[in-house]
Amino acid sequence: MSRNIRWVRLSIATILAAGFVAVFMSLGIWQVHRLHWKLDLIARVDSRVAAAPVPAPGPNAWAGLTREGDEYRHVAVTGTFLNDQEVQIYTPSMFGPGYWVLTPLKRDDGTIVMINRGVVPEEKKSPASRVAPAGVQHITGLLRLSEDHGWLFSQKDRPQDGVWYRRDIASITQTKGLENAAPYFIDQDLTDPEGFPRGGQTVVKFRNSHLSYAITWFAMALLSLVGWGVVLRQELKNRD
Repeated sequence: MSRNIRWVRLSIATILAAGFVAVFMSLGIWQVHRLHWKLDLIARVDSRVAAAPVPAPGPNAWAGLTREGDEYRHVAVTGTFLNDQEVQIYTPSMFGPGYWVLTPLKRDDGTIVMINRGVVPEEKKSPASRVAPAGVQHITGLLRLSEDHGWLFSQKDRPQDGVWYRRDIASITQTKGLENAAPYFIDQDLTDPEGFPRGGQTVVKFRNSHLSYAITWFAMALLSLVGWGVVLRQELKNRD
């Protein structure tokens, strides 16, 4: 085999190996960053869920709320439910097809906080099938920020028909004409293990596979180097 052909093959192998190593290393490093983010999220959520409830943020604090600083905080709020403004949002559940029940809670200062009272099965979707809470309510639960964006294949909300597929608080409160509404909602704690809506359904356990993904990508980068080494050795052997 001529020297020129060998150099062409070696050059191509080197370029491919360098490209694969760069891509695989970048993906591995990204997974390491995601691993640290996920571990921080888990630690943050665990500490907030276990903490004693604090007063839910009032209007002066709404503009400064962030997912990193406020979501999953254990909060408490007092008010009266506006049961005629209830919204049901489809969700898979332990009962099969189910619905989140979101009801506006009006506080003494006139502000509104949407309360996710929990999940109900299909046969309990209609408010007529349940007893509506009356009078002043003392609610504790986890602060959640509005779900403004859906998943890739999720259905679009139809506010004009009163149908939502995610807990988009701004869309719900605007459609319902609820003024002075908080930009967050509260996932109510479990109060009745047998009743509906069934609270305490917030997912606070997060899948964490970033370490295994990072190891996989770094291993692929190493295999690319090994493959390049094999090609280099063979070409040098052919030259000799």
